[in-house]
Amino acid sequence: MDDLELRHLEPGDDALVELAAPLFDKQPLPSATADFLATPDHHLILALLRGEPAGFVSGVEMIHPDKGREMFLYELGVAESARKRGVGTALVGALVALARERGCYGMWVLTDADNPAALGAYRRAGATSESANVMLEWRFKV
Repeated sequence: MDDLELRHLEPGDDALVELAAPLFDKQPLPSATADFLATPDHHLILALLRGEPAGFVSGVEMIHPDKGREMFLYELGVAESARKRGVGTALVGALVALARERGCYGMWVLTDADNPAALGAYRRAGATSESANVMLEWRFKV
């Protein structure tokens, strides 16, 4: 797609995150945005379609003593108007390339089994499903 630009955001790109606010689940918090962009192993790639935010993918590198470094695909968001145009696949592909460049041995993501858009984007970008996992969580009041 010639009119698609993928931009790996850096510290100081807070205004671009604010411009892309409708793509997020909730309004981005200024302090969390600044902290995320300033953390070297946290990644936010923004898709601009004809100069307008059309999607994003975020990833977090994780490292463990007996496993090495891997990329966790934290979230993928694509504007309704940009869906089924390859934006999500391009974003995930960019994160895959970044993970390889950063020396990760792999990348993983959790999604709902009833989310065909996400499953399609991940599979088109080369992901495979090898197991049925259960996610457990702790919630804290902040």
